[in-house]
Amino acid sequence: MSAVEDRAEGIRLLRDSAAAISPRNGPLGRVRALRSTEAGFDRAVLAEMGALGWLGLRVAEEAGGAGLGVAELCALAEELGHGLAPEPFVAVAAIAAPLVPEEDVIAGARVLLPAWAEKPHAVDASGTTSAAIDGATLRVTGRKIAVPMAAGADGFLVTAREGDALSVVLVETGVPGVTLHAESTVDGGHLGTLTLEAARCVRVAEDASSRIARLLDEAAIATAAELVGLMDRAFAITLDYLNTRQQFGKPIGAFQVLQHRAADLKIQLELARAAVSHAASVCDDGAPAAQRAAAASLAKARASDAALTVTRQAIQLHGGIGYTDEADIGLFLRRAMVLAACFGTATAHRRRYAEAAPPLDVDA
Repeated sequence: MSAVEDRAEGIRLLRDSAAAISPRNGPLGRVRALRSTEAGFDRAVLAEMGALGWLGLRVAEEAGGAGLGVAELCALAEELGHGLAPEPFVAVAAIAAPLVPEEDVIAGARVLLPAWAEKPHAVDASGTTSAAIDGATLRVTGRKIAVPMAAGADGFLVTAREGDALSVVLVETGVPGVTLHAESTVDGGHLGTLTLEAARCVRVAEDASSRIARLLDEAAIATAAELVGLMDRAFAITLDYLNTRQQFGKPIGAFQVLQHRAADLKIQLELARAAVSHAASVCDDGAPAAQRAAAASLAKARASDAALTVTRQAIQLHGGIGYTDEADIGLFLRRAMVLAACFGTATAHRRRYAEAAPPLDVDA
């Protein structure tokens, strides 16, 4: 078996392992039960992900992780998207565990979440938060926004300025000077605003601009993969409905106009899947930062737009029942609306893509 075939088999096995937590066509009762709870996710399930080795997937083997690539990260994110798993898998596996590769973090027993955005729809961590040293104690002051599932965290990995350099510091939730305000999201989760006033912290990484940029790109790609899984399941549910719902004595899926709409949605889905696959390959091949950023932005913008299109159309194709809370299809639109903005909106990523992508050679 070649190295390519061996890796493909490993990714297939990873996808199969996801059935223990997020079966492809499983019921969504767990997702409904966790809506609007304080944490918004099940810490026991996150710990199960850790026990399966998922949270340490991007951590080097010598540091206690699996040392696998972005393609493997995306495969798991896609499977979790199928089941609408609310656990912050991408935030922990793509950012927190690589920055703090400690046993309890990799195991999911200690939940650390990245807090990096200071502007709405931010794509990178070019903020203005300051980290100041008070004697022998490091303290951080600033404000971070849009931290997904922040109320379920034990601590936050905060990007902070030290002079002209960008550092990452760890702030525990219970220390003085830390205030968290949570705002509910349409999918039943929440986003946290973290206010820090001379809060004690521990430096995790210094002069880390390039490293943070890479981790955020990988998180954006994995979120795009989660959106692909989400819209794949929504599309499958819709096809099943079109082939079951009867009108004028035959399934409504037999009507050509609905077949055309379904075909358009399938194209959107597969274009997003291809963009994610390409971006993961670019990362795993060690491409330059500008090329990686362009591929990540292309994947996230494409997947965000496609997921919103597919889930909105899916609800319309269900007719009136699709707009009720009892219909599972509505859960997919709500989740897509949240993930589409996570790690940068489509608009923000299109703007960055225009800046990062190489210019077209019109004379070629």
